[in-house]
Amino acid sequence: MDMRWGLVPSWFNKDDPSKMQFNTSNCRSDTMLKKSSYKGPLLKGKRCVVLADGFYEWQQHSGGKQPCFIYFPQSKDAVAEGKDGDEEWRGWRLLTMAGIFDCWEPPAGGETLYTYTIITVDASKDVSFIHHRMPAILDGDEAIRKWLDFAEVPTQEAVKLIQPTENVVFHPVSTFVNSVRNNTPECVAPIELGAQKEVKATPPSNAMLSWLKSSQEGSPQKKENDLPRWKSQFIHSPSPKKTSAGLLQQWLGKEAEPAAKKRKV
Repeated sequence: MDMRWGLVPSWFNKDDPSKMQFNTSNCRSDTMLKKSSYKGPLLKGKRCVVLADGFYEWQQHSGGKQPCFIYFPQSKDAVAEGKDGDEEWRGWRLLTMAGIFDCWEPPAGGETLYTYTIITVDASKDVSFIHHRMPAILDGDEAIRKWLDFAEVPTQEAVKLIQPTENVVFHPVSTFVNSVRNNTPECVAPIELGAQKEVKATPPSNAMLSWLKSSQEGSPQKKENDLPRWKSQFIHSPSPKKTSAGLLQQWLGKEAEPAAKKRKV
């Protein structure tokens, strides 16, 4: 079953859901129990988890907008020592975002359409300088279990899980990601902010994209030895959150300084 991003409420009575005059890709946590589009399915237990490698946000500064890739920190559990001493990549820890889904049936009859929306919250302190909102991220198996278990966890209890999380890291990426047509390792490759020199996609980056692609296509016969090698410069950074924040804030400060001086003149 495919599920489309952008919730179409079951009560929508037009023949074409693309004619909806409101955007339902994201749902604010503070209004999800007030708006009928979300309240109905939420009270019926239509809670879901949306998986992603990470998400992008754009920081506004004097020179334009700087895109950043935000994701879960990747622990050493994701790798295992191989016989030759190399580290073997076991998989990227996907973001687990809280969502709401609904089922819409065309008034004239036809196939049921399943759609979802991603719940958003105020951004956590560490990323709020990039953007003031962020997805509601369920951090850990227990939080995911409770969100999905409508039979045991009622709505009023489940919504308490919808909180900002500090457990994310980020790095600046190229404006190459600004085009939705681009879907290559360059979209997640870190860049050097000072000189705006892009870090070229590394073999591990290509390996990650290849692995993700094969996972989406389904490869049940994929052998353990076929898993890609992973040696990422940002996966094993000792303090990626502080380093990323410091560099980005420092760079943005330098970019804004000449503009400020010019205004004084």
